[in-house]
Amino acid sequence: MSVPAAAQHEPADVALLTGAEAGPMLADALAAEGSRLLSWQVHTVHHRPGAGVTVGYTATVERDVAGSGVPARTEEYLCATTARLTRPAGPGLVRLDQGDGGTVVHLWRHPADPELPALAVACDAGLLGRRLGTPVSVELLAYRPTRRAVLRVRRTGDEGAGTAYLKVVRPSAAGVFVDRHRMLTTAGVPAPPVLRADEDGLVLLGEGHGMPLANQLARGLGGRTPEVLGALLSTLDALPRATLEMPRRPAWSDRAQHYAHAAATVLPEHTTRTQVLADGIASLMAASDPGPVVPTHGDFYEANVLMDPRPDVVAVSALLDVDAVGPGHRVDDLACLLGHVSVLPHLAPATYPHVPETLDAWTRTCEELVDPVALNARCAGVVLSLVAGARRTDGAQWRSDAEGRLARAEAWLARGRELLAQRGPR
Repeated sequence: MSVPAAAQHEPADVALLTGAEAGPMLADALAAEGSRLLSWQVHTVHHRPGAGVTVGYTATVERDVAGSGVPARTEEYLCATTARLTRPAGPGLVRLDQGDGGTVVHLWRHPADPELPALAVACDAGLLGRRLGTPVSVELLAYRPTRRAVLRVRRTGDEGAGTAYLKVVRPSAAGVFVDRHRMLTTAGVPAPPVLRADEDGLVLLGEGHGMPLANQLARGLGGRTPEVLGALLSTLDALPRATLEMPRRPAWSDRAQHYAHAAATVLPEHTTRTQVLADGIASLMAASDPGPVVPTHGDFYEANVLMDPRPDVVAVSALLDVDAVGPGHRVDDLACLLGHVSVLPHLAPATYPHVPETLDAWTRTCEELVDPVALNARCAGVVLSLVAGARRTDGAQWRSDAEGRLARAEAWLARGRELLAQRGPR
């Protein structure tokens, strides 16, 4: 798969939105509304290959308070994107045309996301409480500009405590998202129930109960290693066949060329390595069997699984983030699980000392369930997709994490090639 022509400009877009030129852009956008930029810092970089680059900034802003004559300083979160938006520029959304290359940058102040109209309500406890009909507190847990946000909602009124979660999505995506949840819960899959769904993309979900699988991995599974994998496989087996009628999304490894491009954007000195990886993944995928099309989760890894906390029970108690549930190959769900687990030691080595032994045992078992060449190739694709996401704002520390992920992807690919060589010509 070739990288779209639009993506060829994205390294320059990343440089534009994270470099020195970003300051004047932010200042110009704020000046349009009568505010002044005092300081700024890159907070997050979101790169969707072929779909643009979005950067979030923490900023100190000064503005005149009407009637007071005294300027007020506030700490704000600003966003800039080169992605195409469905909403035109206007109040709260500034368009800037950069240079001769025709790069268009849109800027806004969180939570006035141009593609997530419900976000402003979701982030305001007063507005949200009025919509839900009960006093609440809210906490933003995750935000991917123009794509989605997750917030924890706690009831604070006389009716007693209660916790739920808000998923804010694009209005055009809300219907399919809700259908997936309801389809799973009707089939007995432990996905959070839909409590409310509004046309502007605000979806209220019940709380999933249990212990994050990541916590169990950190603690070590010991003799329960096979049982935990068995519980995960049983949950995948329980996905209803009706999900085969849902839209199909490409697996992570299907977009290896895109993720190689994203990885090279944050690690330009390793461009050759990332391209060799993508080519190798494509070659192994072509030489292996992905198996039949079955119901899949689509993003099946430790952060999206809660386990029953009772010491005498090994079972999945909640399956989270079901946005990508639909038709696919079981090998891709297994690769997503193994690939994510394999980078935990690079992400936090002191937290996950037991992961290597668990990963080795799970990999051996999974290689018996699906084509092992396909599994390793797709594990490499998953890990390659995680390289660019290692970029953070903690100085140079993220680089060792990113390079560790790159090496881990290469190890998966090498294992796949070894298995293919052992198989010999068909």
